[in-house]
Amino acid sequence: MLACELMAQIETYAPKSLAWEKDPIGLQLGDPQKEVRRIMTTLDVRPEVVDEAVDRHVDFIFAHHPMMFHPAKNLDLSVPQNAMYAKLIKHDIVVYAAHTNMDAAANGMNDWLAAALQLNNVQPLIPNADGQTGLGRIGQLTKPQTVKEFAIFVRDLFQVKAVRIIANDLQRPIQRIAVLGGDGGDDYPTAIAAGADAYVTADFYYHTAHDVLADDFVVIDPDHHMEAIAKNHMVNLITDWQQENNWVIDDVFASTINTDPYTYI
Repeated sequence: MLACELMAQIETYAPKSLAWEKDPIGLQLGDPQKEVRRIMTTLDVRPEVVDEAVDRHVDFIFAHHPMMFHPAKNLDLSVPQNAMYAKLIKHDIVVYAAHTNMDAAANGMNDWLAAALQLNNVQPLIPNADGQTGLGRIGQLTKPQTVKEFAIFVRDLFQVKAVRIIANDLQRPIQRIAVLGGDGGDDYPTAIAAGADAYVTADFYYHTAHDVLADDFVVIDPDHHMEAIAKNHMVNLITDWQQENNWVIDDVFASTINTDPYTYI
């Protein structure tokens, strides 16, 4: 299978048109005509992830977060990011990223998060015109839980040591839940307008948190790394496409590296 065939399949599933206009999605590095036999999925492309890919003879890295948010100003290989690019080139590894297009896609990142949170009757939080795609999701828990009970569930689900809770009352019952993977702080008013009792998102800004309290709303922040849930889903997508298209692939697997930059004490 050629890299461009896999790229085309990803873009059919999560069209580039769904992406935020400034999001540097798509081919990050490598030859789209390269034959690929070993594919690894990852949330982030970091030096330790590239080392894993080299050790496991990977041809293609399918990432959620783009590797190149900021263009390189030089090719000074004493800079870790540049050295990582050089290693990828040396080992002829293709890197491709599907970010906000995968976030917005039907059965993409935010649907995976909603399913993990056990939400029912799920709909896009910020829908596109088709009503099926768009950022975030909103749905119902089977039965009400207190803020504290649900926060503990979220903490354990995403395997983090702690979650940040923004709420005036931890014993308040909640049932209608909104979720937006990654940095969704600016959209908390949308969650309120949609009738959510609580909102699960990450990277919540201090002063915005004060606004949440003033609005008597509830936010649970389990860390941006909650999106690592996508790694195994991305493996499943490629496995399904392999069967549908009769691709010859030796192995598809998720990176074992935890790329969460935070340590909680």
